Amino acid sequence: MTQKAGMSVHLGIDLGGTSIKMGLVNEGGQIISRLETDTSDDFDTVTRDMAEGVLSLLKKTGLGKKDLPYIGLGVPSTVHPETGRLILANNTGWENAPMREALEEKTGLSVLIANDADCALAGEALCGSAKNQKDVLMLTLGTGVGGAMLINGRLFSGCDGMGMEVGHLPLIAGGPKCTCGASGCVETLVSATGLVLLTKEAIHENPDSLMHKKIKSGIPLDGRLAFSCMEEGDQAAKSVVERYCALLAQTVGGLSNVFRPALVLLGGGVSKAGDALLFRVREALPRFILSYSVIGGPELRLASLGNDAGLIGAAFLKEMSI
Repeated sequence: MTQKAGMSVHLGIDLGGTSIKMGLVNEGGQIISRLETDTSDDFDTVTRDMAEGVLSLLKKTGLGKKDLPYIGLGVPSTVHPETGRLILANNTGWENAPMREALEEKTGLSVLIANDADCALAGEALCGSAKNQKDVLMLTLGTGVGGAMLINGRLFSGCDGMGMEVGHLPLIAGGPKCTCGASGCVETLVSATGLVLLTKEAIHENPDSLMHKKIKSGIPLDGRLAFSCMEEGDQAAKSVVERYCALLAQTVGGLSNVFRPALVLLGGGVSKAGDALLFRVREALPRFILSYSVIGGPELRLASLGNDAGLIGAAFLKEMSI
């Protein structure tokens, strides 16, 4: 697709643990050209692949470097706000990695960089479920739990870029061991990984459950199993879902008591459970929010941009005041 003259375009990159998604995005938040490649564990290879992808997108659309205001990059890492270095990227083990410097050197373009959860919320705020909202909390429920916060229309990441690490908020004293070294973090129970853990425990305690029969028949034990078996009337599965949703409501409620967002978005793989998830979290939420009976709590919605949220948000990082 060739870009029409006079149309403003932005470029976003979403660096994931398994793939790198790159795309040119117009002012309306529509991805007009995209490409995807596998993520390497080697830092130099990743920066080279991103640089080559940028040049490929420009060539494909008939644009030049002068047509891009900057490259926006979302990364699965905490980011130093001044140097743009990756403080710690858990997926690859990169520490204090000069990602912004390397990509600028390889492309000759200015690079803005932010945590991938921040980019996902930026995308949702620009053209997704959080459009026209100024105070928004977003939780991404995947292998871990990502957190991002919009305060008065600006992304919040703390004084050193380490803020909103929601996945490592203490939730259950003496709970499961977390990858960060602590125990009972939100991530250990409210992520898809945590949901699988709760499901395994229930299967062990209920060998006659439908969940147990299904995994014996070869159906994978993943985050969808408890929800699907609950829909078929499995009481053990229902207990898993209700336990999980109560823990998620506790997380949302605690953060709401601190930040008082008008809206909470749920994204990531677990959010695909849809209304079955929303209904139960909404039902459990009042008991975790201060004075809920008097002043209520935040609206709860599902994120709507899916895997494109991070790419779109990265493309507009400057506009989101990163």
